Amino acid sequence: MKGKRYLPEQIIQALAEADAGLPLGQFCRKYGVSEATYYNWKAKYGGMTANDAHRLKDLENENGRLKKLVADQALDIQMLKEVCSKNFQSPK
Repeated sequence: MKGKRYLPEQIIQALAEADAGLPLGQFCRKYGVSEATYYNWKAKYGGMTANDAHRLKDLENENGRLKKLVADQALDIQMLKEVCSKNFQSPK
């Protein structure tokens, strides 16, 4: 699969150009994207500045890191519950 072609800052700049009056068909040809991609970009980055995009990326990275921490802790808790719930018999 091909990697991302445009950085968020580039997408924001392109959307600003589209908002300035560039027709949708011409926009799609210029940037080599479909109309669906344009609307996805507009939904995600519409009205943002470059600083907002950096902040969004930082928050997404932190959110992923925190989700991983919670998942690891949940696995540890589940493992400890299994160990504690078993009946331990002393050897005879």
